[in-house]
Amino acid sequence: MENKQIMLTDEGLSKLENELEMLKTQKRQEVAEKIKVARGFGDLSENSEYDAAKEEQAQVEARIVQLENMLKNAKIIDQDDIDVNKVSIGTRVKVYDEEFDEELEYSIVGSTEADPDMFKISDESPVGKALIGKNIGDTVDVDTPGGVFKLKILSINK
Repeated sequence: MENKQIMLTDEGLSKLENELEMLKTQKRQEVAEKIKVARGFGDLSENSEYDAAKEEQAQVEARIVQLENMLKNAKIIDQDDIDVNKVSIGTRVKVYDEEFDEELEYSIVGSTEADPDMFKISDESPVGKALIGKNIGDTVDVDTPGGVFKLKILSINK
């Protein structure tokens, strides 16, 4: 499996490192305790608590491996290297949505940090793809499953 480079902001890096630390320390210990308790219930072949705890252990270990790989392949976006003359990962972009006559502000982040509810959109999302590399004043067509809409770039900040 080829490991793709993961683009992260400092905030995204910190979030992944904290999750990894929590999984390796607290969560592993909690799951080990669940397995220990479930073993005390007797026959493991018909022990649903044991099966559930072992499944949770597998999920925790898989997530740990996933996070370690992501961190190993992470490229941190240096705030000093961000060019506010064009949209890139690490920028905040204010846009005008012509269809809904409203201004929106998005943070452009790597795919692992995306959180649409917090207006953090991935550079791989339809809106992110349309905005990347564009300048203030540009109008972009965003092709989404719901149709095409236009966004005008009003400002770009760090």
